[in-house]
Amino acid sequence: MSLPCSDQSIRPRKMQSASLPRGVEAVRCWCGDVCKVKEVTDFSDWLGMKFFMCANYESDSPESISAYVRPPSPPPLCMYYRWIDTEMPDWAVTEIRERGRRAWASLDLEERREKAEAEEKAEEKKEWEDYCVEQRAFLDEMKRKNQEEKLRLEEVYRQREQAREAERERKRERARAAKAAEEAGDGKGKYPRWTQ
Repeated sequence: MSLPCSDQSIRPRKMQSASLPRGVEAVRCWCGDVCKVKEVTDFSDWLGMKFFMCANYESDSPESISAYVRPPSPPPLCMYYRWIDTEMPDWAVTEIRERGRRAWASLDLEERREKAEAEEKAEEKKEWEDYCVEQRAFLDEMKRKNQEEKLRLEEVYRQREQAREAERERKRERARAAKAAEEAGDGKGKYPRWTQ
């Protein structure tokens, strides 16, 4: 058991009532009253350790406004406290280790989840970029084919137009020759010369 302590900076803040361990005698605080036994419930280096503290309060406890809300207790009258345990109990050590293990496991799980999400987003982005490249190439190919088809059709139409124009010119030339022969009045023979 430690010596009485008045250093309030390290006095536990979260505690619960506990029973006096076997072989330990009750002590009196600086007020002269028998101390009460408390056990630390705060997740700290003192978890599960028992200590004596003053049983008197500086003021009366405030009345509770609800059955579910308990107001904080006023500070002890003489601020006396004294550690009963000098080491944490085995269950508290195990609890701290287990909480630490769970915290690290949770952190590791969170990191793995974030990494998986980042990889999934990167994969989706890559797939989208590949799709865009593929679509762009497809559209470029379609434009090229359409341009080639357009040029081919223009060439076909141009050739057809040239053939029609040549045919028209041939018919015009024939018509001019026939007209000139008729006007010349070349009447030898039964039929005009241009029809023979």
